[in-house]
Amino acid sequence: MRAISVSRDIVAAPRQIFAVLRDPARHAELDGSGMLRGRPQGPSPLGPGDRFSMGMAQGRIAYRSVNVVVEYEKDRLIAWETWGEFRGRRLVGGQRWRYELTPVDGVDGTDGTEGGGTTRVTHTYDWSRARLPRLIVELPGYPRRMGPAMTTTLERLASAVRD
Repeated sequence: MRAISVSRDIVAAPRQIFAVLRDPARHAELDGSGMLRGRPQGPSPLGPGDRFSMGMAQGRIAYRSVNVVVEYEKDRLIAWETWGEFRGRRLVGGQRWRYELTPVDGVDGTDGTEGGGTTRVTHTYDWSRARLPRLIVELPGYPRRMGPAMTTTLERLASAVRD
């Protein structure tokens, strides 16, 4: 399988965490890889099928990724697929970034009350659908680097919902 996942329990209701994840303007602040740059373009908050782009950088190479929300379940699941496009044509990409939220202590916060217990957030990087996965993802070492980067992302997400 071409995927890696990390999980963290965060003291917040799923809806509080989901609100942060749906806001692409917060993604660079959360990013543990250091690759996201600049402001997103597209809708906010994100919903099913929404398309947005993000400023990115790998070393000194700056570019924009194009992302489409491909999985969505309110307060439970959001995933987007990312592509590198040129003149509307998908050249590289197909990787998915996925966040699954599961209430840990039975309190899901969907009743509208503030607070709401603890939520397990599982963050997955899935390159099983990527175009040229060996060349674009595996040889540059992304699977090895993404685990620690995703752990940092979840730490930042926990801080973002506390603030």
